[in-house]
Amino acid sequence: MSQLGAFIWGTADVLRGPYKASQYGNVVLPMTILRRLDCVLAEHQAIIGPLVERFGNNPELLSAQVRRATGLPFYNTSPWTLKSLLGDSKGLEANLKQYVNGFSDNMDVFERFKLADEISTMAEKNILYIVVERFANIDLHPKTVTNAEMGDLYEYLIRTFNESSNEAPGEHFTPRDAIRLLVDLVFEGDDEALSTPGTIRSIYDPTVGTGGMLSIAEEHLIGGSDKPGLNPQAQLRLYGQEWNDHSYAVCKSDLLIKGYDSSNIQLGDTLADDKLAGQTFDYCMSNPPYGDDWKASQSAVMDDLKELGNASRFYAGGDKPKQNVPAVSDGQMLFLQHVVSKLRPKIKGGGRGGIVMNGSPLFNGGAESGPSNIRKWLLEHDLIDAIVALPTDMFYNTGIATYIWIVDNNKPEERQGKVQLIDGTEFYAKMRKKLGDKGRELTEGNRATIVRLYADYAETEHCKIVPIEEFAYWSITVERPQRGDDGGVITNARGKKQPDASLRDTERVPFTYNGNTHADEGRKDTIKAYFDTEVKPYVPDVWVDEKKTKIGYEIPFTRYFYRYQPPRPLEEIDKELHQVTREILELLNEVTE
Repeated sequence: MSQLGAFIWGTADVLRGPYKASQYGNVVLPMTILRRLDCVLAEHQAIIGPLVERFGNNPELLSAQVRRATGLPFYNTSPWTLKSLLGDSKGLEANLKQYVNGFSDNMDVFERFKLADEISTMAEKNILYIVVERFANIDLHPKTVTNAEMGDLYEYLIRTFNESSNEAPGEHFTPRDAIRLLVDLVFEGDDEALSTPGTIRSIYDPTVGTGGMLSIAEEHLIGGSDKPGLNPQAQLRLYGQEWNDHSYAVCKSDLLIKGYDSSNIQLGDTLADDKLAGQTFDYCMSNPPYGDDWKASQSAVMDDLKELGNASRFYAGGDKPKQNVPAVSDGQMLFLQHVVSKLRPKIKGGGRGGIVMNGSPLFNGGAESGPSNIRKWLLEHDLIDAIVALPTDMFYNTGIATYIWIVDNNKPEERQGKVQLIDGTEFYAKMRKKLGDKGRELTEGNRATIVRLYADYAETEHCKIVPIEEFAYWSITVERPQRGDDGGVITNARGKKQPDASLRDTERVPFTYNGNTHADEGRKDTIKAYFDTEVKPYVPDVWVDEKKTKIGYEIPFTRYFYRYQPPRPLEEIDKELHQVTREILELLNEVTE
């Protein structure tokens, strides 16, 4: 990375002046992709050239012949390479555009960067030759720079250039250490994939970004050029969707270089338009944006619910569409629902997923609101396997608490009806230098500790096994009567006490209060027992309006890991106050003298 970093910043020096710092990525990212493709094509040029001459008028046939002869799912019809382009400096602009336009139709990545416009700009500012020469002389072949290293470089570039433009540096990707933990946890529940030769598995990321999760999942299972995987003889099929043009271009080009079908990576808004509709997968992994609104997708999401009802990927049991969705200000839970909908059906073996979110999906929304109904649906259908709290300061653009949710539609018998909560907030190493807001990282040992907690499935200081019904509650409305000026209770014509809206209150009655279970027949008795014990002794004139009782679900994660901290001794506090007082008086004396 240090050598590549030096090359990148040397290129940035060339761009400085004609380009602002925030615009460097418009050139560096597509040129990096172009050079990587150029390196791959170079070793096959002697084969591809004659095929282009013979089948160039039939793109489909040419594509089939190239794949058969070279294994590549893409080609270029021009005679150029970046190095040969340097031999005609006067024609460089036109020839480079011809080279870029010569890629097969499935390599649409350069259009997303508007590279042709950047080529014109560089030519106008007399820096095109220098830039092309720099890239022509660096080896970015996958045998030299591994896919993992290339992924790190792409993310380094995106983060750095975003910081220059004051954009959120973590918007496009997740730190590699967090991805590795997510991948470890998702694969941990699939022994067959980790051991059986020839196993075929599919992985999907609906917020694929630059493809980091897909690449690390592949590295974990199959292995890379420098590291063996857990099952090198397994086969992986990688899929994803992304709506940011630049991230999509990076991801698609990377997968094409690896030989994957170009249609596996789609461009578009996942919530508004599932480009892989009807397909399900063995594994789903995602890190959706935190706290981003979904206004642009709202119309499509609500139409999907209205038209498909309980067949919608966003259905959560409510009678009305609005009862199935979170507030429009935050779309994380929609991505959670989408991930669950894309798991391979249980009848076909089931699927597992991992999604990284902030804390709000654990508890946001009151009883029978969209978020509560989504939690209710997922918990009652036993789809949530585990939730892992990560250390704070893990992400580039936020220091807030984050969580990995593991979902599974075919949980092992011992895990059914329960959710495993793991507190991983204490397992981290401090970084020597912060990257954005990221000041902590998960070491290999930290990841191993958390995965062992997951696999052992035993209650410890850092792990709790919680029955699903513990997350459920009844929200009851407690009324008090209106009173006249004389203090008497006001009643209507039928003698019924009138409630005073200003004194109205709500109480949460846990499903498990007094040892009760989810059973509907226990509802009245449980609510009455709670009311008689916890409410009425303190406010004798209250009653419950049973028509307003609602069911809610929340996951109070931190409550399960609360540790009592005894207050400091009064003598210690008093001594500290005296010391501070003396220091303040001394400072005041210095000012007044």
